[in-house]
Amino acid sequence: MPFSTRASLLAALLIAAPAWAQNPWGEVEAPSAGEAEAIGGYAAGCVGGAAALPLSGEGFQVMRASRNRYYGHPELVGFVERLAERAARQGLGRVLVGDLSQPRGGPAAYGHASHQSGLDVDIWFRLLPKDGAPLSREQTEKMAMPSVIRVADGVLDGQRWDRRYGDLLRLAASAPEVDRIFVNPVIKQALCRGGSRGDWLGKLRPWWGHDQHFHVRLACPADSPGCEPQKPIPAGDGCDEDLDGWVREIRLAAKRPKPAPPDRSATRLPLACDAVLAGAPASAEPRTIVGAGSAKAEKRRLAGTGTDRSADRN
Repeated sequence: MPFSTRASLLAALLIAAPAWAQNPWGEVEAPSAGEAEAIGGYAAGCVGGAAALPLSGEGFQVMRASRNRYYGHPELVGFVERLAERAARQGLGRVLVGDLSQPRGGPAAYGHASHQSGLDVDIWFRLLPKDGAPLSREQTEKMAMPSVIRVADGVLDGQRWDRRYGDLLRLAASAPEVDRIFVNPVIKQALCRGGSRGDWLGKLRPWWGHDQHFHVRLACPADSPGCEPQKPIPAGDGCDEDLDGWVREIRLAAKRPKPAPPDRSATRLPLACDAVLAGAPASAEPRTIVGAGSAKAEKRRLAGTGTDRSADRN
């Protein structure tokens, strides 16, 4: 992928401020009625009949619960619970869970372009003692989420990286329901150079950011015919020259001013999402609402099934 293309994609993904003054999806406090269903694309969709992940459970705790983004398709909630249980059994520690989706998915006013269809979850690069006391609500809101890389140098931060994070990534990527996991290219390069091998490594997709957490994306569930899958990931483990190019560009980008956040106000959702937002059961329709979006907005909407340049959109 040419540097100019990656740089423009970085500009489209660095979202530092609210995209809309009023966002009805962010104002909804509870899931819609009806059977669970992931609808549309990961970056232009919604989730009907979502389940709530408990704020704490065996081996995990939800962070930043005040954002009200701990909902997802039941497949996602089950995945998080199983991952935490496996991590605990292997002695890795207690998993800290970041954002899933809003109660009915849909676009978020800040922080994410994806996480819309109830199939995405962020997992922190931080593990707490398995038998330690649970974090207080204040701690879950204020605890820092530091980077585990030295971006200007293009290497892992030896003071913050823990080998257990690599083990946790392997556990997550080995789950058959996982389609891909977004990680910073520096992290994947370090795992490749450290001798990690196996089909699971191919699921780790290099992408901007993702140096404080990793982003797990599930494949479309069987009960969701209106879910739009992404293009399959390339064969192989991805430990190649293109990965080295990613790291060089990450280092260069660290030296330049961050671009302004994009305007996402024209995001187009499937018509079935109207019913989800209204709270009624939704029958997934493949059609989309035609808005006043630009060509760039359309490209973002199609990120889940588009070209190689957009296939790994976060």
